[in-house]
Amino acid sequence: MVLPKGSLEKATLELFAAADLSVRRSSDVDYRASIEDPRIKEVRILRPQEIPVYVADGLFDLGITGRDWVEERGSDVVSLGELNYSKASSNPIRVVLAVPESSPYTKLSDLVSHEPTLRVSTEYPRLTESALRAAGIEAEISLSYGATEAKIPDIADCVVEITETGRALKAAGLKIIATILTSKTELIANPASAADPIKGHAMGQILTLLNGTLEAREKVMIKLNVSLDRLDSVVEALPAMRAPTISKLSGGDGFALEAVVEKGTVNTLIPELKDRGATDIIELALSKIVH
Repeated sequence: MVLPKGSLEKATLELFAAADLSVRRSSDVDYRASIEDPRIKEVRILRPQEIPVYVADGLFDLGITGRDWVEERGSDVVSLGELNYSKASSNPIRVVLAVPESSPYTKLSDLVSHEPTLRVSTEYPRLTESALRAAGIEAEISLSYGATEAKIPDIADCVVEITETGRALKAAGLKIIATILTSKTELIANPASAADPIKGHAMGQILTLLNGTLEAREKVMIKLNVSLDRLDSVVEALPAMRAPTISKLSGGDGFALEAVVEKGTVNTLIPELKDRGATDIIELALSKIVH
């Protein structure tokens, strides 16, 4: 297995630890690692740009990288599924085209009339060439090795760069006028490895652990007690993945309820449940949710 180094590294290692697949290595700069799991023989931590190529070539069975790099490298890999996390959030990243804030251009098609030939700086020359060609735009595309937004205006007229929020580009005095690709993190596999019954089954199990952990991050367990006369009112206000679990309390004095709810709703949900007569309300963190 090969995991991404760089911007996705910290978030990936935290995800694997939470999924009970803790990655162990001798130091933070070691490219070799291990996971105490019988399904995973060896782990490397390498740049996400390289991962699709190495997986396609069969150097690794399984890897994690972004859809942006799979498309940029044109690698023949199998996507086992999306993993809803990125560097700082659960949102996908976007590969965008940005121009100076003062530029009159507001959309991609405006660049068709750019004179002289449009200069573009990017870490994604393949994606950029494809998008500009499809829009009928002639351009001189230069490969950037970082600090791409700093290339404007002396070196480039526009940049094609990744962003989660757009804040860094705005801080650099740029505005986004087109999204070339929306990219999520993916678990990718070598086609032959994915077709192997034993390896394919193991890959599916690992994906189950990772997705179960990611889903659990967005939800919590709510447990509470309620009297019979307030039961219907509390159940009405209590959302659940399916339906709340209801158990009669010993002695017949009321009911115990539990439900899995969206974490983002508990700040208003818990006070409302109390207002409706719920007591002994407990909020519990979840480790995994596997359907």
